[in-house]
Amino acid sequence: MLNPGCDLDLDWVLSARANRSAIERRAAALSGRRTVKKEWQVAWLARAVQVIDLTTLAGDDTAGTVRRLAAKACSPVRRDILEAHGLPLDLHCGAVCVYHNLVAVAVEATGKSGVNVCAVSTGFPAGQIPHEQKLEQIHASVAAGAVEIDIVVSRALVLEGRWEQLYNEVRDFRAACGDAVHLKSILATGELATLCQVGRASRVCLCAGADFIKTSTGKEPVNATLPVALVMLRAIREHAERTGHLAGFKPAGGIRTAKESLSFLMLVKEELGAASCRPDRFRIGASSLLADLERQLEFHATGRYSAKHHHPMG
Repeated sequence: MLNPGCDLDLDWVLSARANRSAIERRAAALSGRRTVKKEWQVAWLARAVQVIDLTTLAGDDTAGTVRRLAAKACSPVRRDILEAHGLPLDLHCGAVCVYHNLVAVAVEATGKSGVNVCAVSTGFPAGQIPHEQKLEQIHASVAAGAVEIDIVVSRALVLEGRWEQLYNEVRDFRAACGDAVHLKSILATGELATLCQVGRASRVCLCAGADFIKTSTGKEPVNATLPVALVMLRAIREHAERTGHLAGFKPAGGIRTAKESLSFLMLVKEELGAASCRPDRFRIGASSLLADLERQLEFHATGRYSAKHHHPMG
């Protein structure tokens, strides 16, 4: 279900507060207080595979790169490993995420596999292009077959507290996506200065109709962190309490190990419940993470760790 959005409530937006020391203590304690019991580790690792937006956003991306990535997203774990654990043989990633000029290639490569195609848009990663060009990029990606659009907000609007303009910007992006395409709003949290700003920007984007709020482009010096995730998840929970719509969350950038991905999954489960750990409400934007997840699944099947090059991306 798409987020219908709601009127902008500036009082609610400006009431956002963030106690950094308390938030950081809560995040630091997560992995120490919560562990996945041995018999459940395979299920959690498999869920982490299912929620990955397998991403390639490099300057040297080619059609061949995207086809290889799509093949891996459709079959992310070797068949013998799936059979050893009794996992579904059609296990696949949530989406393939590419630049909008490569959307058509990704759509053809994923076919009817169930893997969605996501396009980064609106002048990704900086967002420093005119508003009309941003809308044109969204329209082009949707026309090419993308069913998810990752937009970047204009950071200046957040840093200067121009919340109504931010709301209108994201509202326009929502309208450009139409009635069948999911909108993920990238906040680029590493460039927003404070956790309080992260909370306020999250609230504005949710009011404007973002289906997911996403931490980072992956291009900032600081990307997804557990403290930032906590602030954003609580904005999602508060928005759901106010409107009845539970939006999704996507951490991205710097999540490279199975242990890190499970920490984010545990945080989502604790803050929003198990239903928010499904691919329709939670994604992880990553590329190298998948190799470590497959490696961990193989260890649980054989008792031995293999080298990462035994689990190529394509």
